[in-house]
Amino acid sequence: MTLATGVGADFLRALLQGTPPGTVYALVALGFVLTYKTSGVFNLAFGAQAYVSAAMYYKAHTEWGWSIIPALVLSVFVLAPAIGLTLERLVFRYLRTGTSVAKLVVTIGISLALPNIFELITNFKGVVGQTPAGIVPNGSGVFYDPFGVYPFSRDELTTIGVAVIAMLCLAALFRFTAIGLQMRAVVESPRMTELNGIRSDRVSAVSWALSSTFAGLAGVLIAPRFNTLAAPDFFNLVVVAIAAAILGRLVSLPRALAGGLGLGMVIALLGTFLPRWVDSNPWLRPFQENLTPAVPFVVLFGVLVLWPAIRRSREVSDPLSGVDPPISSLALATRSARSHLIGRVFTVGVLGTVATIVYFRADASWMFLVTQAVIMATIYLSVTMITGLAGQISLCQGTFAAIGGFGVYQLATLHGMSVLVAAPIAAVIAAAVGAVLSLPVLRLGGIWTAVATLAFAFFFDAVAIKFSWVGGGNTSLMQGTRVPRPVLGPWDFADDRAFLVLAVVVFIIVSIVVVQIRGGTIGRTLRAIRGSEVAAQSIGISPARARVVAFAVSAAIAALGGALLSIHQKNVNYGSNFSPVSSLFWLVLVVSLGARTIEGAALAGAAFSIFDPLILRGTIFGWILRSPKRVPGFFPISPKWRLILFGLGTLQFARHPEGAVEFWRGRTSRWLAARQQSAPPAPDEPTESIGVDGAVTS
Repeated sequence: MTLATGVGADFLRALLQGTPPGTVYALVALGFVLTYKTSGVFNLAFGAQAYVSAAMYYKAHTEWGWSIIPALVLSVFVLAPAIGLTLERLVFRYLRTGTSVAKLVVTIGISLALPNIFELITNFKGVVGQTPAGIVPNGSGVFYDPFGVYPFSRDELTTIGVAVIAMLCLAALFRFTAIGLQMRAVVESPRMTELNGIRSDRVSAVSWALSSTFAGLAGVLIAPRFNTLAAPDFFNLVVVAIAAAILGRLVSLPRALAGGLGLGMVIALLGTFLPRWVDSNPWLRPFQENLTPAVPFVVLFGVLVLWPAIRRSREVSDPLSGVDPPISSLALATRSARSHLIGRVFTVGVLGTVATIVYFRADASWMFLVTQAVIMATIYLSVTMITGLAGQISLCQGTFAAIGGFGVYQLATLHGMSVLVAAPIAAVIAAAVGAVLSLPVLRLGGIWTAVATLAFAFFFDAVAIKFSWVGGGNTSLMQGTRVPRPVLGPWDFADDRAFLVLAVVVFIIVSIVVVQIRGGTIGRTLRAIRGSEVAAQSIGISPARARVVAFAVSAAIAALGGALLSIHQKNVNYGSNFSPVSSLFWLVLVVSLGARTIEGAALAGAAFSIFDPLILRGTIFGWILRSPKRVPGFFPISPKWRLILFGLGTLQFARHPEGAVEFWRGRTSRWLAARQQSAPPAPDEPTESIGVDGAVTS
């Protein structure tokens, strides 16, 4: 049957055209719902799991020459559940009663580490310019056109059929089977289900094996839609599909399926009719260029902020979580004055020695890396502010840093302002953006805050940087986003050593500001809110006001660091410095090392810039052996290990949310205190004892 041409036919064609990508979004959304319903985890590692299975299928089917069935069995029904069982056994078993924020951070770390682990083990390299094969013969070459307006390929029809069948099977699992009920019960309270005779470990293992199998199936089905096979593509797809999962509030399978299909159809409708409206109304052209790629992120942000059901929802907590110990205090607040003095002297001595060596002896490359480390530490102090103090996860710190970089570019390069003046102004602009963004976002709480900030980051990445008054538009494409180095009186900061001193001074000033906030009224208010928001409100504390201030200050710090980084590199370099995926690695670094302390941010900055050349390339071993020629032949090590090690570093966050730096400092403080208590009294110091009659004798 062939429909007559016209608006009706175009409308139907757009709906049919949007069905295949909508089904892809629906598949990922169903996977999110499955994982959240059975484990309570908002699994941002879903894309990484899907990528690993898709890459394994490609390697087995295309490179090894296996037929479709064995390759599918290996990638989906063997490798995928094995990954799920491994993650449950080593990671998420210890996070069942953890907060949603802790679970989210760990999944971000896994999403960075898992693809690189697979690529190193299998020696797999990303596929560029070649569409992976589907699970049906000649899936991309045979088409069916039942309505006479849009032909569906075999791969597209297979994806649609699997999505519908998967939704029905999962719904039946949760509604009619005992294991489905047990899965939901374990999410609510593993302790109470165990009291009822249910082995929560076994149920959790089944949940993760099932959800990981679903991720693997989704990855293999989705792969033919790409002309490349790379992990970032799968993560970006996951972010788009989150909008569909949110429509089902992460618990409704039919709504997730409908949300994915609707999202695909809306994008297709805009792509069909918007160009026609632009021809008649040229003022709509900017919307045509920017609206279509931003639709998923606008929908995601709008649903989170405007839907009352999301705002009213609260994080599910274990009724027996009261037996858990409270979050530990900073070791700085509990150790003795003597230990504090020793630690401060040691820290100052080490930093002073390193600074002296770098300033007087480092070559240009090491001067560049050390300066970058100091600047990144300044940016990471924004994570210390919003996550360490306010207890909120913001996934748009890279966006705020980009606002600082673009602000300096606009004010200095295009308007002739000194960068030393432009950088603070850019920080103020970012603070205003952060304050405005925080008003709707911080009312959400938990994972909803994190997801809303992630949507804002991707919206900025897809739309905002294209405007001439933000990212420079066509000017930046033609000429780049160059930023000059400043000159202040006799100091020319074009000299790398002078600029290093400037970066250190800025870091010290920002550190003092963060310490003062932490010890002041705002810091105490944020600690009270983290302890009990209800109790804090009962004594007159306004959680919203304190969090807005923390969010604004955090945005200003990130923007100041971003401006400094752009001045240092003499270019904004948005794609390599501030993209949303890159800024996720920032969060992983800081929370792994310590989001509550200045030292954690400083070490995270050093790890970001110096770990690869110092450790993975073997430079430090060449220094120790006094000759690079003596370094063993297995150097340099693949830079993938940086993502793997720090990605897996979030696993210790499950047991020690204070971070590695604070954990070891706390252990050292307790060890020193125990040594002091066990030390015998001095010989000339009289001791007192209490006799049987109660008299005190010397």
